[in-house]
Amino acid sequence: MEGQYNKNMSVNKSFVFSAVLMSLTVGSSLILSSSRALADDSVVDVVRITVPVSCSLTSTGNTSHTSSINNGTYVSDIGTTYLEVYCNDEDGFSIYAVGYTDNEYGKTVLTSPLGSSNDIVTGTATAAGSTDVSNWAMKLTTTTSPTPEFPISIENSFDNYHVVPATYTLVATRASGTDVGQSAVGSYLTSTYAVYVSKRQPSATYTGKVKYTLVHPATEVPAHPETTQAGKICYYANGPNVLGSMGCQNVSTSATNATLLASNFSREGYGFAGWSTTFDYSDSEGFYGPQEYITFTAGTYTGSNPGLSLYAHWIKSAGSLQDWSGCSTLQTGAITALTDQRDNETYAVAKLADGNCWMIENMRLENTDTTSATNIALAQGYETGFTGLANPEAPWSADTTYTTANSLYSIDGSTANTISGNDPAYRFPRYNNVNTPTALNVSDRPSTPNTNDATNSTSNAGMYSYGNYYTWAAAAANTTSTSSNVKSICPKGWSLPRGGNKSRENTSDFWKLIVTGLNNGTKPANYDSSTVPYYTGSTEGTPVSNALRAYPNNFVYSGLISGGSVNDRGSYGLYWSSTTNGSSFAYGLYFLSYVVRPGNNSNSKAHGCSIRCIAPSV
Repeated sequence: MEGQYNKNMSVNKSFVFSAVLMSLTVGSSLILSSSRALADDSVVDVVRITVPVSCSLTSTGNTSHTSSINNGTYVSDIGTTYLEVYCNDEDGFSIYAVGYTDNEYGKTVLTSPLGSSNDIVTGTATAAGSTDVSNWAMKLTTTTSPTPEFPISIENSFDNYHVVPATYTLVATRASGTDVGQSAVGSYLTSTYAVYVSKRQPSATYTGKVKYTLVHPATEVPAHPETTQAGKICYYANGPNVLGSMGCQNVSTSATNATLLASNFSREGYGFAGWSTTFDYSDSEGFYGPQEYITFTAGTYTGSNPGLSLYAHWIKSAGSLQDWSGCSTLQTGAITALTDQRDNETYAVAKLADGNCWMIENMRLENTDTTSATNIALAQGYETGFTGLANPEAPWSADTTYTTANSLYSIDGSTANTISGNDPAYRFPRYNNVNTPTALNVSDRPSTPNTNDATNSTSNAGMYSYGNYYTWAAAAANTTSTSSNVKSICPKGWSLPRGGNKSRENTSDFWKLIVTGLNNGTKPANYDSSTVPYYTGSTEGTPVSNALRAYPNNFVYSGLISGGSVNDRGSYGLYWSSTTNGSSFAYGLYFLSYVVRPGNNSNSKAHGCSIRCIAPSV
């Protein structure tokens, strides 16, 4: 289960171990008339496993923090909780704490059933002079039994009774991590609390919470909640070192639905799994796809009501996409994140309803050297003579683009007239959130949010989620326009989904996902083995389209490129399959809000479309 999404666990780098399982000699000698012996046979079995860096924070040995306290009395050490950390990150870990009473971030009181005027505030848990104010405090101590192999340091005076923090505050850390050559016994802390009850405090049961969060490496800091804005759905980067900017979309008082915005955020080493209604992913049901269709009661997010804050759902990379074999261990709906070794782009990966594991982000692979033996080994395999994935400086041509190396488009459809130079940093500016054809170095992406609603609620948002666009020749790594083969630019061990108009139910991966998985086996109303069936209309097509865009499927309306221009981004999606349909056309998935063609839409190979790669569960 390592590497999947889990609220109590995150993963980082990976270490690779190669072990010789068996080396033996088998067979026997046969004496020939020439007195020569046959060579002995030998078998060498090599086992290769990847152990991700992972850290977990759990509580054990709980003693209830419950006490009956008389008025005018101070009581310390109300129960104990042992906080147990297992972490193999050589760069250490940190623990942060915050008041979490009533599951509300930053609420630091012990609440009274008699009303907020009787709440017990946080303090140093001592009588406050003549004012005689009730107050409570928290303390952490290191634990020596069992003896920790990797002890933790208490930070910011939390080894003495201390006020409960109203924002995430560092309370303990281990700056350097475990020795990867050893097996960690664990690191332990004890949390406890003290309370002073005023002589005037009414009799009642008071309740409060403190939330502890582990982050790693030690230099990381946890995300935090944002203030909601009435009448708006706002999008937040939710973490350090996030590039890109987004604002809010307006919600009218009469609105009962909204299509969410695709993400314009990126974070190195993390996959984007969609939007979360909570910054710490504590609401297990509150996840949405990048462009999911949501419904609500009119006025829910308007007037005096708070708006909706959505946070980027990041999952730390658990290892390499190449030759990944973890699909069979994932449960349906589980999500992990893996990194493409060719360009270090990290993708969220989910086991979807069809039983296969899909990249749930559009491919963003840019220029790569297909003449390099290393890159050939890291891909599914490039066809001989396929000299490159991209040459955006070459003029666009409907007659030649799909059979030449000029096969990967920039996000804005730029051609020779608007992009020049050979520096890959200036090619394919997928993060260009100003939506102009001007080349933009990725290092120039804005780091501060842009709150211009008009700008960010239109096609300018979503550059990251839309990914790059590929002709079919690029997607299939195929310079022969009439052939259909198993090669692709997907990472090694992955492939393009199969499509096609014939034998759909048996061979089309898109068909299996949509019809069998997402629509419970219900075929389109116009299904006939001799026709091209598709879902259409608000009652049939709309639910299927909504399911495609819902978490964790996360398909987006990335549109396509035709004639050097981006068309209908934000309105429909078109994704390549590996299945050709003659010299000029290939099959793919096509969908908009009320129509879904599950892998049998035939599209010109010259067009630039999106890519999702899949890995079978076996």
